[in-house]
Amino acid sequence: MNCKNCHTELSTKDDYCKCCGGKVIRNRLTFGNLFEHISETFFNYDNKLLQTFIQLFKQPEEVIGGYINGTRKKYVNVISYFALAITISGFYLIIVKKYFPETMDFSQLAYPGQEEFQKKNMSFIEEYQSLLMMLYVPLYALMARVTFFNIKKYNYTELLVVFMYIQAQLSIASAIVVISLGLLGISSSIVGILMIPLMIIYSAYVLKRLLDLSASDIIVRTLLFFIVLGITMVFITIIMLVTMYFTGDLQEIFGPAFEAGKKMGEEASKVN
Repeated sequence: MNCKNCHTELSTKDDYCKCCGGKVIRNRLTFGNLFEHISETFFNYDNKLLQTFIQLFKQPEEVIGGYINGTRKKYVNVISYFALAITISGFYLIIVKKYFPETMDFSQLAYPGQEEFQKKNMSFIEEYQSLLMMLYVPLYALMARVTFFNIKKYNYTELLVVFMYIQAQLSIASAIVVISLGLLGISSSIVGILMIPLMIIYSAYVLKRLLDLSASDIIVRTLLFFIVLGITMVFITIIMLVTMYFTGDLQEIFGPAFEAGKKMGEEASKVN
């Protein structure tokens, strides 16, 4: 008898392959053992996926730092975990749009006259969510490189791994929270706003554990990160506005807002 994974010769008493560790399967596939396999893979406390999710909250340095230092078997690798997060985020959008569409109404957060812009903005985010998730990672890694300029523990590539894990963990946790609260009829816009500080705290917590920083140091670095983020967002906004100006989207989007503001000004002058 040979291992069906690596073809190593096995004895009849072997339950696992001594070469690759694969389990020896002697029975045909049935609903019973298929369900058992699914339970072991996804719901068993000792399974790799669940342990990765738990340990990224409890001991992120063990998962992320371990992967960077060469431990690749104990937890789900960064590429697979990030891909899983993108998949879950996609399913999350489908579920929310189909069963809880009212929770996706962000018009209440828009300024008067900018409801259409808010709608287009959310439509763009939904359509290109996977791409945006991938673009955030190198951007955050670059900003972290600037923020922690005097700490050389991790190079840029290793910071990409750090933020891929962080982004994936936040995406998976957010999907679980939003869908759970959506069952209670709570708007995802409200949940999203409430989760922003929690996401910031978690990111700071992970970096503190990875870089062995004191509480005061990570607070200062977080404030510096916000400054770097603000400068980055100014440049991105300028580029977007210039692009929208030349494509004609600027007038189309902000035209109604300008008209609404003008009308409100005229009505106010009449009252006076």
